[in-house]
Amino acid sequence: MATRRTQIDPLVSPRRVLAGRVVTMDAAFTVIPDGRVFMENGVLAAVQPAEAPPPAGFESVRVTQTRGTIYPGLVDLHNHLPYNVLPLWQVPRKYGNRGQWASAAAYRTAVGAPMKVLGATPELLASICRYVEAKCLLGGTTTSQGITLANAAGIRRYFRGVVRNVEATDEAALPPASTRVPDVAARDAQAFLTRLKRQKTCYLLHLSEGLDATAHRAFEALQLAPGEWAITPSLCGIHAAALKAPDFETLAAHGGSMVWSPFSNLLLYGGTADVGAAKAAGVPIALGPDWAPTGSRNQLGELKVAWLWSEMHGLFSARDLVAMVTRDAARMLEWSGALGSLEAGKRADLMVVDGVQGDPYQQLIFATEADVRLVVINGVARVGMLSMMRAMGASAGERIKVGGESRLADLAHPQADPLVQGLGIGAAHDKLVDALGQLPALARRAERPMPVSALARMGAAPEANAWHLALDELVDTGVDLRHHLAPAGAEGRPLQRALMRPVGAAAGPLPSAEVKKMPVDPLTVVDDPDYLDRIDAQPNLPQEIKDGLRAFW
Repeated sequence: MATRRTQIDPLVSPRRVLAGRVVTMDAAFTVIPDGRVFMENGVLAAVQPAEAPPPAGFESVRVTQTRGTIYPGLVDLHNHLPYNVLPLWQVPRKYGNRGQWASAAAYRTAVGAPMKVLGATPELLASICRYVEAKCLLGGTTTSQGITLANAAGIRRYFRGVVRNVEATDEAALPPASTRVPDVAARDAQAFLTRLKRQKTCYLLHLSEGLDATAHRAFEALQLAPGEWAITPSLCGIHAAALKAPDFETLAAHGGSMVWSPFSNLLLYGGTADVGAAKAAGVPIALGPDWAPTGSRNQLGELKVAWLWSEMHGLFSARDLVAMVTRDAARMLEWSGALGSLEAGKRADLMVVDGVQGDPYQQLIFATEADVRLVVINGVARVGMLSMMRAMGASAGERIKVGGESRLADLAHPQADPLVQGLGIGAAHDKLVDALGQLPALARRAERPMPVSALARMGAAPEANAWHLALDELVDTGVDLRHHLAPAGAEGRPLQRALMRPVGAAAGPLPSAEVKKMPVDPLTVVDDPDYLDRIDAQPNLPQEIKDGLRAFW
């Protein structure tokens, strides 16, 4: 029998009790105005009103008053995490589909070439992994997509951090999602359907990115014959922006679901998925920020954009939107028995937001990173106010500032990835600041790779030399996040890949000729004084969204 390797913290966390308003997100959407959350060994032992007697063994455990509202940890079903070191791209014009912006010179300069250089710089790998995971945690995200690593031998693995990775869990109660489609298995709809039928868990697939006919053809390609589609209950379409009402009816009829990324869609295309039609058809919907270059910094930001768009079009309640990042996302992953709500027997993944007044669902949507008092994964406090972290037993960690106030981050992990052993958030940030400030020099170095001996003199660890980022958006690694089906009679692929050559290859401009130095994307919006001005300058974003975001932040 293979040795079981735990992806997240082992079930050994001590008994803790948190008090506050509790938004359970259970089947009845129970909200406990004055509640208690009991945790032990990574699991919720009980979630109940303050007046109820404590469960056995908790009679003498000190109750920690949070002075806040307690929610399940946020689940993010779509994020290209490594790219979150890059700042928001100033999108120059409105695009019709992904192929247009992915091949644009402006995109290569601002996103593609810089990320290609960073991915080709081994000694930056650990800092990227540490930094982008911290961005997730500060926004209350406890589950996200993974960071894929590869080595020269073609071996691929996932970075092991404290945030749960939907693609690698090593736990039967948390079946891993699949997020990449081998091209060889997706050359025709029948083969793609066969692959889907073998997939018994969630299959996250970029689908119809954009709003034009080209983007829509990616959905049309899933049709085998009238009434026959390469869609199963496993299929979760990311973006699905080009789908029409009949398409959502088809998706729902075959049990499919979707991930909505409104901010990225609006910045790139000036519009987003017809989620009203998806809702009417009964398609399950989750939210995902996509990535920092054109999306939200974390789920707190994406919730705000979704709320504003929903208010403009009369789509969803605040409760609906909170469900999309908690219980609904967990259900789409088939994790409902373990995550997505605060109920006895489920994993102790939660976040605490300051305050207990007003609508509890709007409170989360309106919260900023400065309002997040505590984030817990598997019963272990990972980041929060100093007093909260101490009350949760955190005796070590790193102090960072969020909105001018101190936070304690404890990312120590019993099975932490060797890449980040001993690496703090501040040190990772400083290294990335230096790297992005000398991108042209790094690009020239990547075009003329240093010998291993030179890398060793620069302090690159052996593990960093062996592993690099597997950036499927840039480098053809043989797998992809989107299918390449084309309808019968169509010429070529509906969406063309960009930058699919190694650094230094002959075709096209070299990265050193395209990149310029740039800043690192800050950890939070509240610590980014220029963020709202950059939002205001986005040409495709509706004015109502711009004004609404400024009011939030």
